[in-house]
Amino acid sequence: MICSLKCSTGFLSKNGCSTHTGLVAEIFSFQTTIMASVTSSQSHGGYHKNFKQITLDRLLHEILRTDTKSRKSWEQKILITDDLTVKILSHSYKVSEVYQEGIFLVEHLYKRRSSFTSLDAIYFIQPIEKNVNLLISDMDGYEPLYRKAFVFFSSPIPKEYVSRIISKDKPALYSRIGAIREMNLEYVPIDSQGFLTNNEKSLEELYGGDDEETDEGTTCLNVIATRIATVFASLREFPCVRYRAAKSLDATATRSFRDLVPAKLAAGVLDCLMEYKKTIPDKFPQTETCQLLILDRSLDQIAPIIHEWTYDAMCHDLLNLEGNKYVKEVSSKTDCPTEEKEVLLDEYDHVWLELRHAHIAEVGERLHEQMTNFISKNKAAQIQLGSRNHEELSTWDMQNMVQTLPQYSKEIDKLTLHIEIAGKIDRSIRDLGLKELGQLEQNLVFGEAGLKDVLKYLTKKDDTTGFVGCTRENKLRLLMILAAIYPEKFEGDKGLRLMKLAQLPLQDWSAVNNLRLLEGSSSHSKQSPTSPFSLTFEKNHATRKDREGEEEKTWQLSRFYPIIEELIEKLSKGELSEIDYPLLSKPSPTSPPKHHQTPAANLVRSKRTPTWARCQPFHDKYSNDSKKMGQRIFVFIVGGATRSELRVCHKLTSKLKREVVLGSTSLDDPLEFIMKLKMLRAHDEI
Repeated sequence: MICSLKCSTGFLSKNGCSTHTGLVAEIFSFQTTIMASVTSSQSHGGYHKNFKQITLDRLLHEILRTDTKSRKSWEQKILITDDLTVKILSHSYKVSEVYQEGIFLVEHLYKRRSSFTSLDAIYFIQPIEKNVNLLISDMDGYEPLYRKAFVFFSSPIPKEYVSRIISKDKPALYSRIGAIREMNLEYVPIDSQGFLTNNEKSLEELYGGDDEETDEGTTCLNVIATRIATVFASLREFPCVRYRAAKSLDATATRSFRDLVPAKLAAGVLDCLMEYKKTIPDKFPQTETCQLLILDRSLDQIAPIIHEWTYDAMCHDLLNLEGNKYVKEVSSKTDCPTEEKEVLLDEYDHVWLELRHAHIAEVGERLHEQMTNFISKNKAAQIQLGSRNHEELSTWDMQNMVQTLPQYSKEIDKLTLHIEIAGKIDRSIRDLGLKELGQLEQNLVFGEAGLKDVLKYLTKKDDTTGFVGCTRENKLRLLMILAAIYPEKFEGDKGLRLMKLAQLPLQDWSAVNNLRLLEGSSSHSKQSPTSPFSLTFEKNHATRKDREGEEEKTWQLSRFYPIIEELIEKLSKGELSEIDYPLLSKPSPTSPPKHHQTPAANLVRSKRTPTWARCQPFHDKYSNDSKKMGQRIFVFIVGGATRSELRVCHKLTSKLKREVVLGSTSLDDPLEFIMKLKMLRAHDEI
């Protein structure tokens, strides 16, 4: 499906190298026949194919199966990746699934590698100078590492790099390049409705330092914009771009670079997309097909800090997981000590899929119900229970047990795993006194508590443990929420006195103090010389209101919601303010209306467990069996997103009948966000 090098070089030698974005995309037929069938947002029969499924299909059909027809069934290949592309692949496929596609070995470009001159290599790499140099070093000269190289760049490649790779001055290298292609796939699909641009330091690079634009900040924005654009290239979507406008209390105030981050990023994304429209007009949409809203972390400073009470958030908040890895202690049958085993909490685990967005109290009930149902329906479990009760097993019983044992073992392992995790979380909640703390946090957010309540909590003592539930981290998070809602309480030396009262070390003050950097300078144009915080306040400090029309909350501490939930609903209804969230360009006259809805007859959904929560075969696990949905909504948050915001996107997809996809520079748990805040360089003049 990929044009051979000989087909493409004639084009290059005749016309020279084209401009940055469309170069190889045009030369090597960015939209091949297979892509036309794979990346369409509607699969066969008019059924919806979600964001991640399209990404998986592109990786599978356009890279891993790049030359299936020409390659003999027994031939294998080497797959070469770099730091970013290995993350893209690892979030998409298991290693075993990659090997099933004829990949003999997966290697890292930057590490020392063995020579396999009888095998071809697939390079999936970023188009940067270091990678191009290593590619040329691998394939040029008398003894190349591999027979041929099929090169896939994750984003648009500069023309000078292409000239170096296929230069006729290097005939040996020229003859060993099987294909070059821009994949335009440079994002990490962390969820069926979520992606990251992998810019972990974006908060520091964009919001730390001075008000003026820096080379570091500009470079960061350009990288983010390019990677966001590859999302729309993969999905063949062209968005109507909107962004959060800079807030200013004074119309004459000069806006800082931090104030303009969403606007600058929006402009950068649109520039990349317009280049796609010019270079591949017959394959890239010419009118708007979806909506993109670009925000930054200053929009909602509370969501990354507050305790979120869903299973997913609690696991990452309380269990110190490394990514999605949970370390389980496995007992040995002998007298040997227990062993540690890593278990992944991911979309291959149907129990995790079903429970991850449920309230932690509900998780316990549902696990008990599932275990009871499983035992009542599974013969092996019934027989094992019978043997424990000293009942004699017949030959027929043992035969049935053997037949059902593989399924029994796998299912019982998953259920017991999640029962163990839920039990650990429950103990942590009790030991840390999180119910009382969580109630105070939510009362603060909804304007039902204030400084007096925080002081009462911080000075409340227990006869044996001292401060109730107040670990250093929890006290810091509580004060950060207080600072975000009541900034006047931290004027002058008031903040330091609160830190002393909470018995927090001085180095934690930077996390509280640096919250102001997310607000930008223009929003604090009327501040006192002794305080970094704004002096203009509303009488009602509530940052959230109970949402009208929401179903009654079954569980305590489930009132909180991220601000993006309201914004997405308003955007879907066409009610989002164009003053606060301006359009970067007016929608094309021929594009569908802003609030596009598919007829109700096509939107009927089952009330059973949603499809993403069911146990499905690998190749079908992301498929959505709903009928056509409305236009996609993309929300991108600069500076890191939270698990509560990702949960909201799943919730609103079902509610609005439109796929809502969340993108961000990173996905941060509370401790990670606090550490990043501490890295910001605060300045007294801000």
